[in-house]
Amino acid sequence: MTGRPDHSEVERSLEIEHRSIDYVPIRERHGRVRDLWAVWFTGEAHLATLAVGMVGIGLGLSFGWTVLAVLVGNAVGTFFMAFHSTQGPQLGLPQMIQSRPQFGYRGALLIWVFALISYLGVSAFGAVLAGQSVQVLVGAPPGLSYVVYLLLALVVGVFGYNFIHKIQRWLSYLLLAGLGFFTVAIAVTGHLPALQLSLGTFRATPFLAQFAVAAAYQLSWAIYVSDYSRYLPKDVGVRSSFWWTYTGAGIGGAWMMLIGTVAAALNVGSGLAEAVRQAGDVIFSGFGSALLILSLLGMISIVGLNFYGSSLTMLSIADSFRPVRPTRRNRVATLVLSAVVSGVLAFCASGSFMAQFSNFLTFTLYLFTPWTAINLVDFYLVRRGRYSVRAIFDPHGLYGQWEWRGIGAYLVGFVAMIPFFSTGWFVGPVASALGGADIAMFVGLPVSAAMYLWACRSLDLDSERNQIATLDAGLDEPELIS
Repeated sequence: MTGRPDHSEVERSLEIEHRSIDYVPIRERHGRVRDLWAVWFTGEAHLATLAVGMVGIGLGLSFGWTVLAVLVGNAVGTFFMAFHSTQGPQLGLPQMIQSRPQFGYRGALLIWVFALISYLGVSAFGAVLAGQSVQVLVGAPPGLSYVVYLLLALVVGVFGYNFIHKIQRWLSYLLLAGLGFFTVAIAVTGHLPALQLSLGTFRATPFLAQFAVAAAYQLSWAIYVSDYSRYLPKDVGVRSSFWWTYTGAGIGGAWMMLIGTVAAALNVGSGLAEAVRQAGDVIFSGFGSALLILSLLGMISIVGLNFYGSSLTMLSIADSFRPVRPTRRNRVATLVLSAVVSGVLAFCASGSFMAQFSNFLTFTLYLFTPWTAINLVDFYLVRRGRYSVRAIFDPHGLYGQWEWRGIGAYLVGFVAMIPFFSTGWFVGPVASALGGADIAMFVGLPVSAAMYLWACRSLDLDSERNQIATLDAGLDEPELIS
């Protein structure tokens, strides 16, 4: 049986998605695993990613060392993010709801609240960037740009999964052409020698700051990366979903961050939008505006993804207190709420909001480092992908209300990182002794992973797997799917 009618790809992309936090049954799975490349390449190729690559130059780091910090940070953050992507086809569930087996039915609220703050903060930042860009391009007031920009992103989120895959694929063609032309042209026109291609003096604090921001930015996708792989057939393979995600996000992220590094080095002291336009105009007059417009289109789609993720997270939070029906109406209502809150944050943003973006990303890294370690260790080493979908939605089920193993490992990992924190808001004692160098991520990952593995020694996995077989019997039979 096929269940729902087998629509063409175009029909599916123009249909408003009917599912939200619920399980995607096997009969509704569709798509190609290679489509993940375009989703995450385009997801990276926009203005916010450019801003990440400018941090090192702004802190006085040489061009060469900034490039190295961007590449290494990007590679590390994307590594963890791509492993989360493989969970989508295996479980058929959004990313955040998958935290219940590790943290409990209500214990997962700890992570979801942090995720929601991240979604809304990044969306508001995107609106501010869009306002600045439109002001540079045509002189329009930022407030009007915020509204138009957020409405367009809202449309992307409302149509949902299939539309997002479709628009990301078409945008990837435009972005590959535009970014490819800029990269070749900036190299052959002889401007790169002026950018201090030699490494020069190494400075640990700005190098690690640039590394941390690049890694944090890539890791921030982990909280919703499998949202966009959960409709894929279950048999696509872990390696395939990992590598298509890793190469798409890794290439798109590194490429766009390095364009930001080049723009910052060529135009020291300029704002982001103006620096991008001036860097493009080095090639020929007017190309900078085209590059800015391309980056702005990418921003619209990625904030649409943010709204989509924040909607799923809001529904997950609500479901922790009272079971939520996964209807179109509920999904659209939370999408609208996400757009309104992001718009309010954008209008209330102070002049220092943009300057605080790197601090916000770094703090996001602190919040999600213990979670990513626990979630991946549980999926790959402890339970090895074997979960009960029905128990995840049962407040009195297999995973309990509060799971002390995950919560305890998270708190221990987070506390262990505090002495190593280094942001504009707070510098821990160890980071201060190291001259401000930030190595918190390298502490939080192993500590959280080790604590969770130790705590899981008491899990009776054989009994749990026997229960899963009973609980999820007939899960994909049409008459049993709500």
